[in-house]
Amino acid sequence: MVSEISIIVTISVIIFISPYLSKILNIPTTPLEIVLGSLAGYFGFVGYNHLFELIAEVGFFYLMFLAGTEVNLRVFQKEDKYTMKMGTLYIVLLYLLSFLVSISLGFSHIFIVMLPLISVGLLVTLYKEFSKDTKWLNLAMTIGVLGELISIIALTVTGASLEHGIGIELYKSLGLLVIFLLGIVFIFEFLRVLFWWYPKLKIYLIPVDADKDEKDIRLSMALFFLMIAVMLVLELEIAFGAFIAGMFIATFFEHNKELPHKLSTFGFGFLVPIFFVYIGSTFELSSLSRDGLVFQALLITGSMIFIRVVASMALRGLLNAKEWIYFALSHSMPLTLLIAVATLAYHNRSIDQFHYYAFILASLFEVIIVMVGIKALHLFDHTSVKKTK
Repeated sequence: MVSEISIIVTISVIIFISPYLSKILNIPTTPLEIVLGSLAGYFGFVGYNHLFELIAEVGFFYLMFLAGTEVNLRVFQKEDKYTMKMGTLYIVLLYLLSFLVSISLGFSHIFIVMLPLISVGLLVTLYKEFSKDTKWLNLAMTIGVLGELISIIALTVTGASLEHGIGIELYKSLGLLVIFLLGIVFIFEFLRVLFWWYPKLKIYLIPVDADKDEKDIRLSMALFFLMIAVMLVLELEIAFGAFIAGMFIATFFEHNKELPHKLSTFGFGFLVPIFFVYIGSTFELSSLSRDGLVFQALLITGSMIFIRVVASMALRGLLNAKEWIYFALSHSMPLTLLIAVATLAYHNRSIDQFHYYAFILASLFEVIIVMVGIKALHLFDHTSVKKTK
């Protein structure tokens, strides 16, 4: 049994050194934290502990909350109908191709939901490489937001079906989900009208300027925990509730430009890394020698990239050939959601430990392959432009 002191000290060291190692190795911090967590587990510095698991779970919910803060529903109102239509077609094709690939390769049915998952979390890091005016990246973010919303709903429905199975309990859970969604739509509309009539109310609740009482953080945390409580009462997927809470912040309190940054700073500086370290600690490095594990992970990685490259052809009216390759690659690293769904499926025995490890490994492969691939393409483009000149 690993002592609590050893776990606390190890987590502290990993959280501190990860950004520095990330800069040296030139890879994102998130996969590095998973790898370091796995190494710490392998050498016995961390292990199972109820408090560690609980904080990691809160870190996951907070991660979903942060994902929600990236979804401003007003964005969809501003986008032209053709873009949204093509984006919807792209997502539909993703799920159709996922079905065909899963059947062809003999994957479990849960793979149909897992392969098309989209998360915009790591997309933000690409803005460091490309300008904010980059067409394909902005389109990837807009459609990615829609895709992530659908992925979260798929996560909720999958969670309900895995927990209750096909039967009356599942239908009851889905019925509650529909009622919940209708309630959310009503609340969104009510708040939209309320803030239209009383615009100063938004500023009163979340001031624009610096506030010594941190009202913006307090309201955000109140929404976060309130939504968790609602989901617990309804027995729905808590991650979905946390995501919705984040959407409230992004949609109605966009006047405070610093709030998302403040929430993100707290999350990625403390709670979220603990979740990734915990995920890493559950992955046994010795399993890498298991027959076929690496191949299975590469097969999952290849399948996820393949269906995105093919589906993104639907966007040829918006992007040229080079841009849709960039677009497809940028959507091929849903690290956080993939791990979340894999963890959920494993706990509900929908996938075995072998495939759980394969998905964690695949999520790491995806980030490395995509990041290296995008940078290589970007470098090639720059070289080609210079030669042309």
